[in-house]
Amino acid sequence: MASEYAIKVQMCEIGKRIYDRGMVASNDGNISVKVGEDQYLCTPTGVSKGFMTPEYICKVNGRGEVIEANEGFRPSSEIKMHMRVYKERPDVKSVVHAHPMYATGFAIAGIPLTAQIMPEAVIALGCVPIAEYGCPSTEEIPDAVSKYLQHYDAVLLANHGALAFSDSLLSAYHKMESVEFYAQLLFISTMLGGPKELTEEQVQQLYEIRRKFGMTGKHPADLCPNVAAGRPRCPNCDGSCSTSHSSSNDSDVIAEITKRVLAQLGK
Repeated sequence: MASEYAIKVQMCEIGKRIYDRGMVASNDGNISVKVGEDQYLCTPTGVSKGFMTPEYICKVNGRGEVIEANEGFRPSSEIKMHMRVYKERPDVKSVVHAHPMYATGFAIAGIPLTAQIMPEAVIALGCVPIAEYGCPSTEEIPDAVSKYLQHYDAVLLANHGALAFSDSLLSAYHKMESVEFYAQLLFISTMLGGPKELTEEQVQQLYEIRRKFGMTGKHPADLCPNVAAGRPRCPNCDGSCSTSHSSSNDSDVIAEITKRVLAQLGK
């Protein structure tokens, strides 16, 4: 495992990426990484994520209480939201919260990202629900997010922003990028007359390929369609739809799956 200092450096780099991509303004957003049993690094409150250096990063326990912090820095006020994710998703090692423009626009409009419009989004995210509005810095947001944690790796926060989480900081950031790209494409295609969605058969084909590749995290494809309907488990999933597997690089897997699916669809 990387040293805590190396992780702090990466958190600053990801913070700058989020800021440079316009996913946050001013001091918005926050990032956390699990570094040990009941130990987490997190970005401080009141600081621009685009201008952080390693000494800005705080260390807290699972209750959000400070273990280490340099003078003048204290943990993000949204740390409760992060801690709820870690508590209910033991597989998660990093959480990223931001306000990406298009995704947040959908969250403000009350429109979840459920349109099945492209293989990458179907494979990586499935869909992105909206957690009910909660007052920042209270337990209302963690409570709202909680109901979606066992089925998704990203959620929109009503009138607030987006939350992504995964088994590494880079993967959590990539999921946030994917959410925003998905939202932007859905917005553009709507302006062009409405998206032409993939068929249910095509979506299930993508789900089955994802299961066979044993990708990490939570996803609607984890629920075997036969089991959900009360029938015997489908022979192809061989139990993988309810079992977590590890993957060295989900981004590479998604790219390979997409290539194969497009070939099968004749595109």
